[in-house]
Amino acid sequence: MTGPRYPSLIASLPETVPFVGPEVQERARGAEFAARLGANENVFGPSPKAVTAMQAATADLWKYADPTNFDLRNALSTHLTCTPENLIVGEGIDGLLGYLVRLLVDKGDAVVTSDGAYPTFNYHVAGFGGVLHKLPYHDDHENLEALLDKAAEVDAKLVYFANPDNPMGTWIDGARIEAALDRIPDGTVLILDEAYIEFAPKGTAPNIDPNDPRVIRFRTFSKGYGMAGARVGYGIAAPALIRAFDKIRNHFGMNRASQVGALAALLDPEWLAQTVANVTASKLEIDRIAAQNGLSTLPSATNFVAIDCGGNGDFARAVLAGLIARGVFVRMPFVAPQDRCIRISAGRPQDLTEFEQALPEALQAARTPA
Repeated sequence: MTGPRYPSLIASLPETVPFVGPEVQERARGAEFAARLGANENVFGPSPKAVTAMQAATADLWKYADPTNFDLRNALSTHLTCTPENLIVGEGIDGLLGYLVRLLVDKGDAVVTSDGAYPTFNYHVAGFGGVLHKLPYHDDHENLEALLDKAAEVDAKLVYFANPDNPMGTWIDGARIEAALDRIPDGTVLILDEAYIEFAPKGTAPNIDPNDPRVIRFRTFSKGYGMAGARVGYGIAAPALIRAFDKIRNHFGMNRASQVGALAALLDPEWLAQTVANVTASKLEIDRIAAQNGLSTLPSATNFVAIDCGGNGDFARAVLAGLIARGVFVRMPFVAPQDRCIRISAGRPQDLTEFEQALPEALQAARTPA
């Protein structure tokens, strides 16, 4: 009796995933977290109008979702001042990244990213046999110009750049991205991940023609709109690239209720504005808590704050372990020197009270020799 015959590429991959979910950690520790501040979820939640729309849609879940995402794409095109033909909707940015890599990357093709940037993109590239070329951060920022120069050197199919950045929360002005567009090599596509753009200062989003064949921009309803569990992301690109997704995407991958909820959320800008205000206030509170413990924070254009623990990665990992042991779920960057930090998602007052109580104890435990 034999089992499945894995291709050599799949057999060579490690049996790992980019993130271990908080639920997995809760089962391992035998208790729920008192504060869930690690996954950059928007704890302030979705628009009540979105919730109502999704609840109403449940009676129609016997139907498949519209495979063209017609209503949502048309509303997004009005919101973004582009055409529906410039838009692809999919199962979060993670799902769309997977489709894009499948579409453009063959085994052995070069792909450029920053060392320590969003690991799910790397996961997809490895899964399709691409070759990752990684460059270090510069002053806790991804270095766009260096990434594009590396792409020319290795003839990269894709360059990944997040603005604002995850995991550091840093950002660059949109004008700098616009100035760098002519550095994109022929045959290379720049992925501009704008998952956190709703939280960013004015001028962070560049002015790029949606018909520019050199760029695809990804955005999401997971962060600003508080719908991470609904899995709704979208891409903005030239129509030819958007049409190409139809060759390989799961046409019925979207959830019908998620489509309806995202549309209702998009049409409730007042809730989004209140969420942004809540996140801004929460980040200021995280800054205060860090400062009262002698720690510094990085400026953030996202819904999280990177706290510099003042030591190396091992020390930050010990602090993180201490917080988790005390019921506060957080995460941290994976790669030095950014791994000197822990990353705290914007939370409600009760979440930050738990964090404020746990942090000094976690710091003390990390500083105490075993």
